[in-house]
Amino acid sequence: MAALRNGVTQCRTLLRVHSVIGAPRANMSAFANLSRGRKLILSALGAITAGGVGVISALEMSVKAQEELELHAPTHPWDHKGMFSALDHRSIRRGFQVYKQVCAACHSMDYLAFRNLVGVCFSEAEARLLAEDVQIEDGPNDEGEMFQRPGKLSDYFPKPYPNEEAARAANNGALPPDLSYITAARHGGEDYIFSLLTGYCDPPAGIEMREGLYYNPYFPGGAIGMAQQLYDGAVEYDDGTHASMSQMAKDVCVFLRWAAEPEHDQRKRMGLKAIMIFSLLIGFSYYLKRHKWTVLKSRKLAYRPQ
Repeated sequence: MAALRNGVTQCRTLLRVHSVIGAPRANMSAFANLSRGRKLILSALGAITAGGVGVISALEMSVKAQEELELHAPTHPWDHKGMFSALDHRSIRRGFQVYKQVCAACHSMDYLAFRNLVGVCFSEAEARLLAEDVQIEDGPNDEGEMFQRPGKLSDYFPKPYPNEEAARAANNGALPPDLSYITAARHGGEDYIFSLLTGYCDPPAGIEMREGLYYNPYFPGGAIGMAQQLYDGAVEYDDGTHASMSQMAKDVCVFLRWAAEPEHDQRKRMGLKAIMIFSLLIGFSYYLKRHKWTVLKSRKLAYRPQ
């Protein structure tokens, strides 16, 4: 009996091994029996799948590496972030003053004209005076020559450099970005701009900065070509507000948010009106639905037996 049991056990073990070894052989034989076209299709699908997995893995590793080198800007409690909150127009006016006295020396705003300031932070007379302080190249005149004239409300903000090459030459090869839509173009918006303007510090131990570069942990890579621009008292506000570094950074961020989204207040105002109108329509639609369906839902169907 013992010998018989041992024989049965060995037979079961051999069957299991044969089934395990035979499965790949069966799969290989099934693949070998396929036509040439199907083999090419399966091989191409396998290659595409493997390549896609490799690309996704590489992108994930690069994103993780970038996140480790870049310090993300914290979220600040902006007054205009609420659903029913508008931009602070006094802050927009102070922010324009910071841009004019500090930022305009290097950064342009190609999509903003002096007329855009009217009714937002300046009156028409004040905006006209600001435009007249700028000399705009115009022409040609009757003699075919270009000439300088005082600016008008229809003129756009002047550029600090005549072309891109001149801008790079004046900033050690770095091109100052245009600030018209900077808050919409950067991840984090005004949070990133505020942290960047107030985040300059000494580089950590082991990191040496090249000449002409400055350390800012909120800038990708940490090395930025723009030196710290905001210091306490760098600007004297017209309304008497104390011009601390954080106050100037806050004001210029609000100004840049308005420049990138001038319809901000109007959009929220229209959204509030739409919510009020749709709330009335929802109540009317519910009443109409109850009125139309109450007859059908209250009917009683009776069937007569045959």
